[in-house]
Amino acid sequence: MVITAKQVIEKRKELWKEYKDPNKDFEFVYAVAKELMSNMQLLKEVIERPELLIEMTFNIVDKEKSTVPFFLNDVQHSFIDLLNESIEKHRQGKLLHLRFLVLKGRQQGFTSVITAYQLANTLIKKNFTGFTLADTADNVRAIFQDKAKYVYNQLPDILKPTEKYNSKTEMFFENLNSSWRINVATDQVGRSRTINFFHGSEAAFWNCLISATQSSLGEALTKDSIQILESTANGFNEFKDLWDSGEWINCFYEWWRTQEYRDNFESLEIKKQFSNNIENKEDWIWQRLKWLKHSIKLKDEQLYWYYNKYRNYLNKDLIKQEYPCIPEEAFLNSGNCVFNTEILTQRKVELQELYKEKPYIQGFFKFRWNDEEAKDYILNSSIEFEKSPMGMIKIYDKPKTYGFYVLGGDTAGDGSDFNAGTMIDNTIGKRVATLHTKSDPDIYTYQMYCLGIYYNKALVSIEVNFNLFPVIELQRLKYPHQYIREEYDNISRKMQQKFGWKTDRNTRPKIISEEQSIVKDHPELFTDIDTIGEMLTFIYDEDMRPDATEGKHDDLLFSDMIAQATRWQQGIEKIQPKTLEGFFTKTELEDLGYKQIANVTTVKSKPVSSRRRR
Repeated sequence: MVITAKQVIEKRKELWKEYKDPNKDFEFVYAVAKELMSNMQLLKEVIERPELLIEMTFNIVDKEKSTVPFFLNDVQHSFIDLLNESIEKHRQGKLLHLRFLVLKGRQQGFTSVITAYQLANTLIKKNFTGFTLADTADNVRAIFQDKAKYVYNQLPDILKPTEKYNSKTEMFFENLNSSWRINVATDQVGRSRTINFFHGSEAAFWNCLISATQSSLGEALTKDSIQILESTANGFNEFKDLWDSGEWINCFYEWWRTQEYRDNFESLEIKKQFSNNIENKEDWIWQRLKWLKHSIKLKDEQLYWYYNKYRNYLNKDLIKQEYPCIPEEAFLNSGNCVFNTEILTQRKVELQELYKEKPYIQGFFKFRWNDEEAKDYILNSSIEFEKSPMGMIKIYDKPKTYGFYVLGGDTAGDGSDFNAGTMIDNTIGKRVATLHTKSDPDIYTYQMYCLGIYYNKALVSIEVNFNLFPVIELQRLKYPHQYIREEYDNISRKMQQKFGWKTDRNTRPKIISEEQSIVKDHPELFTDIDTIGEMLTFIYDEDMRPDATEGKHDDLLFSDMIAQATRWQQGIEKIQPKTLEGFFTKTELEDLGYKQIANVTTVKSKPVSSRRRR
């Protein structure tokens, strides 16, 4: 009969559940160790998946200070499953790096499972070199002594390879040439040895830069090395930058996925009063609990646990950092956010769950020119949406046959910004599509043209603060419905009509204020998770001016606000000028690189550079 690791683990769980006896468990582990030494098929399975050795043989001290078998919890299993899936993709050439960022809540067990995984590799694999960096010397000792040495010392001797040395910060096994060591994070570590597995614990709290440590590790990391940085959040620092970079695999597990995070009620009366407070009280914590109960469907015992954690904090906002519901909540200082972070947090989680069941459509528009060489005009009948996971456009609701729509646009100011667009169903105010790209202005403009035509020739309102090309090009292409603003001309002393939206000291506060009201009263109208992410990082700066957090973006947010601000003009008859002279002054065109001409088909453009500041 072939014995599998899974069968061994299930048997150990069964015995522990029945007896809860450490002596019986050790007898079983000893038998497993002997089997591993003689059963090459079982050993091969464990070498291929080292986490199996953890559940088969390891013990750990639990939160009640009792020694118990190390059975992985749901969160730990989810992470290990992702790790194994990624390793397989890397072997197949589908994944370039095995780099993971773990944003964690308190005591979810990530440090324990990552340390155990390294220890398991060290015990069974040849030429394995693991390395851990922690934020403080105290945590170095805690990880090595409590989460590694203690586990190792509990194992039967038969599982312990021949030691070359076993110090306060390192294990080295001579026959396997395998080792694992730990140190405090500095910018001068890791230069001397090849490293297969790197673990950075509480990386957001290191006293050195993460980038400096990565540089120091340099060539020590093998091409197939596993790199894991895990931490609770610590504001907007390098860990947050890595999280936003897209270069690492982001791992976030909500606190409620940790099953032991539950508190029993002291009495039925307390439980009844607690439930009543959730339904009737207006304080932040009760509104949060109400949402968790009705939208996330958490049990009362989970809610009570969360409430007790909140109640014990002197600084109540720490609950969001220590036990976040979404990643952004962990990083943010909600006190200076322009928009209501609680409402946005709830809406983001709702959308994440919604799109698991009913994903949005992503892609771009294909089209043909009447004359491909001259690019004279787009054949509207040729416009077709092509699905692509890398597409710049996300469609949440397809256009209604007789629907009216408004498309707001925000153009990139400098190389770090995006071109963005947001489509609103003008009847109900719901956001139905977005466009987000770093592509050149012409590609952005053609996609905006197609998106507008696709949504029943929507009103297109593109900002002209930084780049006039999209507005002028849409007119050249004879797009039928652009937003027109009125602007006072100092020379003629007359009001002039001009295409495009302008964000200035008068319009900017108004559109931000209106967006605040919509977030507060109708969060269900927002459908784009990336837009909500930009709202969460749109803060009051030192001068109390609303602006994107340094290094963050607000392109989608402004395209959304522009679409909202121009909805009133949808359906109103527009002037259709033959030339652009009546809509742009000669100075405006020349300053931005355009030639003042009568025939718009010969308009040329050159790259526009400007400092991004609305």
